[in-house]
Amino acid sequence: MCGILAVLGCSDDSQGKRVRVLELSRRLKHRGPDWSGIYQHGGLFLAHQRLAIVDPASGDQPLFNEDKSVVVTVNGEIYNHENLRKLLSNHKFRTGSDCEVIAHLYEEYGEEFVDMLDGIFSFVLLNTRDNSFIVARDAIGITSLYIGWGLDGSIWISSEMKALNDDCEHFECFPPGHIYSSREGGFRRWYNPPWFSEAIPLTPYDPLVLRKAFEDAVIKRLMTDVPFGVLLSGGLDSSLVASVTARHLAGTKAAKQWGAQLHSFCVGLEGSPDLKAAKEVADYLGTVHHEFHFTVQDGIDAIEDVICHIETYDVTTIRASTPMFLMSRKIKSLGVKMVLSGEGSDEVFGGYLYFHKAPTKEDFHRETCQKIKALHQYDCLRANKTTSAWGLEARIPFLDKAFINVAMDIDPQWKMIKPDLGRIEKWVLRKAFDDEENPYLPKHILYRQKEQFSDGVGYNWIDGLKAHAAENVTDKMMLNAQHIFPHNTPTTKEAYYYRMIFERFFPQNSARLTVPGGPSVACSTAKAIEWDTAWSNNLDPSGRAALGVHASAYDPQPTPTAVGSVLPKIVNNKPNMVEVCAPGLTIRS
Repeated sequence: MCGILAVLGCSDDSQGKRVRVLELSRRLKHRGPDWSGIYQHGGLFLAHQRLAIVDPASGDQPLFNEDKSVVVTVNGEIYNHENLRKLLSNHKFRTGSDCEVIAHLYEEYGEEFVDMLDGIFSFVLLNTRDNSFIVARDAIGITSLYIGWGLDGSIWISSEMKALNDDCEHFECFPPGHIYSSREGGFRRWYNPPWFSEAIPLTPYDPLVLRKAFEDAVIKRLMTDVPFGVLLSGGLDSSLVASVTARHLAGTKAAKQWGAQLHSFCVGLEGSPDLKAAKEVADYLGTVHHEFHFTVQDGIDAIEDVICHIETYDVTTIRASTPMFLMSRKIKSLGVKMVLSGEGSDEVFGGYLYFHKAPTKEDFHRETCQKIKALHQYDCLRANKTTSAWGLEARIPFLDKAFINVAMDIDPQWKMIKPDLGRIEKWVLRKAFDDEENPYLPKHILYRQKEQFSDGVGYNWIDGLKAHAAENVTDKMMLNAQHIFPHNTPTTKEAYYYRMIFERFFPQNSARLTVPGGPSVACSTAKAIEWDTAWSNNLDPSGRAALGVHASAYDPQPTPTAVGSVLPKIVNNKPNMVEVCAPGLTIRS
């Protein structure tokens, strides 16, 4: 992922202001260590920190149209850029960059072109003919983006809020699927798929259609001119990403450049469930597997850096981000610059265990819609910023626009969890890849029960974080928490500890307001309790469930015909710690 910074409509066009914009842009250099660029037109500045994935030789930014009257700075990947170039045959391209199409599409179609883009992106486009500009963010919010306002009337845009927090009077998260137009003076939504209205779909489930849509989503993400791999925890989602990638890698441009054997990566404490499961899947798929170990102390030592990079104090997100942050550094040290990851599946298919208690298909569907809409605040934020911290890009096929349209158009009756019929969570996805003649994965992996990433990396990880927080936050501090932190008041010592660190880096009120709060938003605890009051005893934000609640979600007498209806396994005399409702998840399925 690259880093972009724009200052638009500034009253100061001096050399001093240019130097200041460059200084702030350097705060994003971790996102784009390969090259820096800046464009100035009067009081309008567009800066860019580049991570070169496609066309490393000539794709430096900002990018231009033919006469350089249209200027664009982009963070993202446009997977359909070759097809778009064909539509723009009357235009002259200067680079092989996938992002250059944006400038030419604007010339050809005006501000309405954004929905033509298939990819992940945040961009600022300046039309120097009239000094108008547009800003846009991808459909789900996989790329991070913030907008701020200066006292002089200027508008600031940045990939991360650390480039805004000292110079803006107010800043906030730029909403996914939206465009900001200076001509209109505000936001409008460009992403309006049928599922967004939360109307209940009626399309029958077709496993082959779903499988094809996911394979297409993976294949288009193999567009790269640099070494890449997959994140593999051994859970369903990451294993499917790895399996499809391994099948289709041969014959691609990437395989010709870097070899047809896929590289996979996993992180965990010594002896963790993830390490064992990932090794099994890697052996089955024949990947070149890289296993990274860390200790609880390694993770604790990294917490401050993690919070500085991910820019949140959400407990679940920090727990899951830290191992991913450490792993990303190791991956980048191997020369890899892009990875495919498995986020988004649980939101699309209702993979959290509280979905077992959804009373109707309407409730089930609407809750998945809400989960997808909140992803940019949790899983997308984590995946984007923990990898970008080390100049690594994460691509997420489960959140492909076309795939989501197919998956969310399925009658939710098929997604409902019905143990009596052998349908565990995400059954429609598992069934789509249950190919007896040409298996994608072993059966026990394909129908493996869910386990959250924070516990999958090692059961001592969360316990170690809680113990460390207890040593640094006193009972007296907790008594005064509501006075110190009146907004989103931390209710645990762990949350208080993270909040203290966050406030040190980001003391502005705007910063604390970018982090959502309240149980109904943060992890759907309220929804889980609404569906079944038994969940009220399981309010840890990680979603760790008591053994009784967890077991009750499944058939207590599993049979060979009810594939996946299993009791929780016991590891080191501990019940399997499973995800109940936390959106801040997953490499793990």
